[in-house]
Amino acid sequence: MAILIDGKATSKAVREEIKQNTEEFFAKTGVRPGLAVVIVGEDPASQIYVRNKHKACEEVGFASSIYALPAETTQAELDELVEKLNRDPAVHGILVQLPLPKHLDAGEILLRIDPDKDVDAFHPVNVGKLMIGSYSFCPCTPAGIIVLLKRHGIEIAGKRCVVIGRSNIVGKPMAILLLQENGTVTVCHSRTQDLASVTREADILVSSVGKAKFVTADMVKPGAVVIDVGMNRDEEGKLCGDVDFAAVEPIASAITPVPGGVGPMTITMLLANTLEAAKKAAGIA
Repeated sequence: MAILIDGKATSKAVREEIKQNTEEFFAKTGVRPGLAVVIVGEDPASQIYVRNKHKACEEVGFASSIYALPAETTQAELDELVEKLNRDPAVHGILVQLPLPKHLDAGEILLRIDPDKDVDAFHPVNVGKLMIGSYSFCPCTPAGIIVLLKRHGIEIAGKRCVVIGRSNIVGKPMAILLLQENGTVTVCHSRTQDLASVTREADILVSSVGKAKFVTADMVKPGAVVIDVGMNRDEEGKLCGDVDFAAVEPIASAITPVPGGVGPMTITMLLANTLEAAKKAAGIA
């Protein structure tokens, strides 16, 4: 029976530490870490994410601002808002909620965010810093996975690590972070031949492909640690991950559930990045 890697409990513990560190930072500087979240349009999922981020900020003692813009907002208007937030000393982190309406260029907006306030770590400057191992913060989901592994006593150094998926948000940075922890890393994707033969070599298997129950029992080595980044709906409409949990859990040594595994850590690491940005701005990072 696999150990359940509990993202809810770990997230709660890390947030308590962030809250305490925030109070110590405020006592020293008189400054509250400030996160500005920009949302354009009425996408229901995005609205839920933004509300959750705002609530999380309040829980740990951050200043949080939501800039809700109408769907017809122009590129120039959005650019102007980002530039204004870049100049605002009370704002330490800027997050533009994706996806944006189709007429807006998300890539241009991400380039406009000051890298020191890019708490999603999507700006090319921060991507480059991650690559060379000289970063202040890194993409939230991969960072959260590393914290989950460490806090559950799972050794990465020397292990065969396989990442399924090569997105800029999860797959690629996940591979880099595992490599920096001295894992031996393979990245698989849609062109990988005989995928199961590769994944069966993994001591640590991370799936971020976004396909319900994509990882089946025959793809997992007995005793492997399985990290499921997926958030999907199965044929019955129930929330599930990339991993066929019922089939894989008896084989794995440790596994993340969906929900309650990786998900809770993402916003938690956003908070950690924002606190780090505030410390950097105050010259005490």
